[in-house]
Amino acid sequence: MTEVQDTVREKYGAIAAAVRGSGGCGEGACCGGDPITSNLYTPAETQDLPPEAVSASLGCGNPTALLPLSPGQVVLDLGSGGGIDVLLSARRVGPSGRVYGVDMTDEMLALARENQRKAGAANVEFLKGTIEAVPLPDSSVDVVISNCVINLSSDKDAVLREAFRVLKPGGQFAVSDVIVRGAVPDEVRQSMELWVGCIAGALEESDYAAKLRAAGFQDVEIEPWRVYHVEDARAFLTASGLDVDRVAADIEGRFASAFVRARKPEPAPCCGTDCCAG
Repeated sequence: MTEVQDTVREKYGAIAAAVRGSGGCGEGACCGGDPITSNLYTPAETQDLPPEAVSASLGCGNPTALLPLSPGQVVLDLGSGGGIDVLLSARRVGPSGRVYGVDMTDEMLALARENQRKAGAANVEFLKGTIEAVPLPDSSVDVVISNCVINLSSDKDAVLREAFRVLKPGGQFAVSDVIVRGAVPDEVRQSMELWVGCIAGALEESDYAAKLRAAGFQDVEIEPWRVYHVEDARAFLTASGLDVDRVAADIEGRFASAFVRARKPEPAPCCGTDCCAG
């Protein structure tokens, strides 16, 4: 396991343990807490969920709102954490559907399974694994979602190839993630604390789109919806060791949460005399 994976696993394991121990919010949310993790879900969405699932929601968006889900569909959540997006998706695909959550952190998996039990979600399964090597067969899911997790990976190409692999032809990729809009100082990129906080590992917007296309995706769309300003995160950046005033001009407005959508293409139509044989 890479140094980044080890650090992420340790950080989010501690958060899950804190949530399970207190029934409330864990210490050190992904992306540093507000303004990134705030106001992502409506009260109607969360009112019937276990409080621990809501408390452990460490994302930067609401991927379940990015596209319609239909009864009977199979959904995969990459880096499912405490399970909030899995449980919300499970409602929409219904008893005839299935939702998988993949996470590498034992503490998060334990929390998610506890939340699944409390929610009574029989159409849900949480799997231990990494998002770079998903423990599901090829062409087995209709929709891949993720919430502020892909930016945490040090091998994003592998993650996107895996998402493409497990999707059925015509399947949808719909994630929330942090992106970069322009160059940022090397000292931000090199900060492991900021990486764990979903900032240092973020891709530049055009690079994200290029990697999706390289993995085979079509209809790529990246829609920034919440742009972050230095003053919004001054305390977090200072605590990470950055001289905020010195780098402010270089990072102001450069980070944003974005909705990222793409599609796995359908097979080419049969055009030969024997290409559809059998």
